[in-house]
Amino acid sequence: MGSRDLRRIYLIDPTSWTVLDEKEAPGIPWAAVATNGSICFTIGEGAADDRYIRRFVPDVGFSQSDRIACPEFTGSYLSYDGEHLYLSQWYKHRILKLDVSGRIIRVIQVGAEISGHVFVEGILYVLRGTEQEGESWFISRLDPRQENPVVKDIATVSFACRSLAFDGELFWTNYRAMDTIVSFVLPH
Repeated sequence: MGSRDLRRIYLIDPTSWTVLDEKEAPGIPWAAVATNGSICFTIGEGAADDRYIRRFVPDVGFSQSDRIACPEFTGSYLSYDGEHLYLSQWYKHRILKLDVSGRIIRVIQVGAEISGHVFVEGILYVLRGTEQEGESWFISRLDPRQENPVVKDIATVSFACRSLAFDGELFWTNYRAMDTIVSFVLPH
């Protein structure tokens, strides 16, 4: 878990929700995703909050040499399909599939602002909507294996949601205004 305000990341015990360890981030940690033994973070650096993808290895820390500039220095949330990183650009309404050097392989348009995304069994689940017009959000899904994925809204999210994770059973998001983490299942 990361703190934008404190510029720190935390190892959390998932059973007791206690902090087991904390580290200083090399900027503002906007988002993170686990990737085969490491964690990739979107980090905002400098006065302009330029965005970079930085790799963190537990018991080692952030790599100084493994820093990838986000396209146009913009990007927020990350997801991982087991092979590639996907980076969302909130106000561009798109998710970018990236190669290992950060080059764009594919652009997926989602038609709205993006406040989180996660892969579940090959399907990409996306929190999409608008922050500017009253925090109106949906959880949606699309199949990125399709040439032209169709975005389907599944349910309304009734609060200002930020980030999206899946633990094999439950989805998780942050209810920012209430300083709370929320878990939920999707309707059938």
